[in-house]
Amino acid sequence: MIKILGKSASINVRKVLWLCAEMDAPYKQEEWGAGVRSTQVPEFFALNPNAMVPVLVHEDFVLWESNTICRYLAAKHERHDLLPAQARERARVEQWMDWQATEFNNSWRYAFTGLVRNSPEHQDPAQLAAGIANWNRHVSILETQLAKTRAYATGAAFTLADIVLGLSVHRWLVAPIERPELPAIRDYHARLLERTGFQRHLGP
Repeated sequence: MIKILGKSASINVRKVLWLCAEMDAPYKQEEWGAGVRSTQVPEFFALNPNAMVPVLVHEDFVLWESNTICRYLAAKHERHDLLPAQARERARVEQWMDWQATEFNNSWRYAFTGLVRNSPEHQDPAQLAAGIANWNRHVSILETQLAKTRAYATGAAFTLADIVLGLSVHRWLVAPIERPELPAIRDYHARLLERTGFQRHLGP
């Protein structure tokens, strides 16, 4: 059985938990992270020198970085519906996963930290406005893609890309910001809400 280290409140941990739900894969979870169990201890540094969650432990194999963990689990369980075996189809899924991690994820950082986590260091009005605009711009990129596919991020089928993107879209929809009306995003979110794993792990 795999072990997942990380608190359920973490959006990156929830990616892995949702994937396990989709695959009906058994796992054991240990709650680590701020407010639960500090990752700033030698035993956790030995698993992940970045002291970040989640961490996957499977027998003698240790892996960190949430999107990489998702790829590993889908490949291990031979879930080619979630992560295709064909090079082009797989690359398209991984393209959107990487975009989520590098571009989309970073677009909300200042605004989310200031408005949701109420960080005193993230209250500059100009930077908040710029952060919200950048966040909305990135969601609009996904809106354009979903308007083309009329279903999921890479086409008609649900894939790993939708797990990592879906949680990010949910965060945008519930954040206390002004946002444009994006019908394809709304339809996408509603479509994802039909999945038990998303309902269970979408977070606050």
